[in-house]
Amino acid sequence: MKKIQLSIIFLCLAFSSSFLNAQIKLPRLISDGLVLQRNAEVPIWGWAGANENITVSFNGKKYKTKSDKDGIWRVTLRKTKAGGPYNMLISGKDNTVEVKDILIGDVWFCNGQSNMVHQLDIHDVPYEKEIKNANNPYIRHFKIPTTTSVSGPKEDLKGGEWIKAVGEEVRPFSAVAYFFAKKIYEQYKIPIGLVNASVGGTPIEAWIPEEGYTDFPDILKIIEENKDTALVNSLMENRPDLNRESKVLDKGLTGDLKWYDVNFEPKEWRRINIPGYWEDQGARDLNGVVWYRREIEIPESMVGKKSRVFLGRIVDADELYINGVLVGNKTYQYPQRRYAVPDTLLKAGKNTFVVRVTNTQGKGGFVPDKPYYIFTEKDTVDLKGYWQYKVGEVYKPFDFSSENGNQPTQRRINPQNEPTSLYNAMVAPYKDFPMKGVLWYQGESNTEQPEIYDDYLHALVKGLRTVFNDSELPFIYAQLPNFMDVTYLPTESNWAELRQSQLNALDIPNTAMTVNIELGEWNDIHPDNKKDVGERMALAALHLAYGQDLVYSGPIFKDYEMKGDKIIVSFEHVGSGLVTDDGEPLSEFAIAGEDKEFVWAQAKIEGDHVVVWSEEVPNPKFVRYAWADNPDNPNLYNKDGLPASPFETE
Repeated sequence: MKKIQLSIIFLCLAFSSSFLNAQIKLPRLISDGLVLQRNAEVPIWGWAGANENITVSFNGKKYKTKSDKDGIWRVTLRKTKAGGPYNMLISGKDNTVEVKDILIGDVWFCNGQSNMVHQLDIHDVPYEKEIKNANNPYIRHFKIPTTTSVSGPKEDLKGGEWIKAVGEEVRPFSAVAYFFAKKIYEQYKIPIGLVNASVGGTPIEAWIPEEGYTDFPDILKIIEENKDTALVNSLMENRPDLNRESKVLDKGLTGDLKWYDVNFEPKEWRRINIPGYWEDQGARDLNGVVWYRREIEIPESMVGKKSRVFLGRIVDADELYINGVLVGNKTYQYPQRRYAVPDTLLKAGKNTFVVRVTNTQGKGGFVPDKPYYIFTEKDTVDLKGYWQYKVGEVYKPFDFSSENGNQPTQRRINPQNEPTSLYNAMVAPYKDFPMKGVLWYQGESNTEQPEIYDDYLHALVKGLRTVFNDSELPFIYAQLPNFMDVTYLPTESNWAELRQSQLNALDIPNTAMTVNIELGEWNDIHPDNKKDVGERMALAALHLAYGQDLVYSGPIFKDYEMKGDKIIVSFEHVGSGLVTDDGEPLSEFAIAGEDKEFVWAQAKIEGDHVVVWSEEVPNPKFVRYAWADNPDNPNLYNKDGLPASPFETE
């Protein structure tokens, strides 16, 4: 009897499993709020039971097909002009799925690292009104969740949803992509879909499809090796733990009273200034945990009110405690520290502020020239000035050369940095989905090897055009802006070299580059100005993808000619003519002879050319413009208001 009962149970489970497998399933991207590419044959695909009849009903038409033996089915929608909203019904043997609120317009693929990720929410101070006034349901954004695959392309995404540029819902939008879409919509009044596959801190190699690496045999070898799961797992185990857990050893957390406790009495703490790095204030060669503490006087008028704390940026990780309560934390250096304070936490008079800062390499502390204060709608209290500090833990230096004495160092794997890993997981699942074009903002993670970035950009464009099956897919990319300290003598610069690689990639047909050399911030790799970047990308798109005859770029180096003791430089994209944006003489030009020892040069505009010379270099061979991490005053523009790209003549 028991055997019969078990058999019945197994049959029921098998039937249930078969029934579940027969349910129609759609890719994550094909979901409510979807934007489809206009004037294109658009595939709709999914999964069902094996050999199941499928009917797709959309915009008054029916499309019939049959799933294959693996349950995969696909139909192709006819070309349709912009419009919507529409609903779509997908019917099979056992169920019907409805996708609601579909628009037809232009779909742009947004790709890159953190500056393409950065949401309007992160930059809500400069764009407060933009967020408050957002009210366009025809601009939509789909953020691809971060995931990796080194073993090969995935079939589907692990999540994501379409959101609209309406009210608070606009906050998660990529700021660059939003301003791009807003500009395009203003021109054409058609729906704009933004599919955003971007991950902070990632190199270009991870985004390039295998199809793009045909000229890179060494990388193809790595890609093939990574398909061996056992090998990958063993290499993963060899990675050092860079995010080591320190709380067990941190003196600030191991005593009877934690150092953030309001009853803790600090003894032998030293004085330190915020903002600033502890390396510059007497604590040399220190990586570890440093605690900051200060009593802050809060007026009665701030008590019980909604308040926020701005702590600029902190290198690397931080935890903020107010009156013994954890208010907020970040685990890495780049985000702005903007924390909401519970309404009941502040009291009139002295309030204990404690910041636990963890630093793993380089200078640790509080980045200068950033906002540090607590505020309500009407009151503000400055947090800059002298605090007390004490070291909770000192990290021992980690030897990255080898973990096993003199044994050879094995290749280590960080999945999100491996060739193809992000493409496989975050792009490949919708490679058949037609797009209007690509917006690319990346390069910060490749500045250690800037000389090969040009080759990688060629590989990326080639790969994406191959997998998207569009040999002329418009590709628009952002040149890196200024960043880091200003130097006042001609210098070498990895960031300048990478910008040159980006400039060189303009030899790829149907591409455009936006110049952003004045839009950065010296102390923030994530500058607030995302509006100009997005709008410059839109300007390039209006020409490249929409066929408008307009000036869409600043002056781009074209050629040069040596005449005696001068070099004459010619440009493309001069528009209405060359000009300095400040009305002052040209600056940031450097010149060198055969020895490549650059000195500052004099330069003047003559028509569509710039003449460069220096009495120190009687036989000039080379010219550079704005060649630095953060050039002081790159003032060459066209009269249409767009800056010239940095360049070197070599």
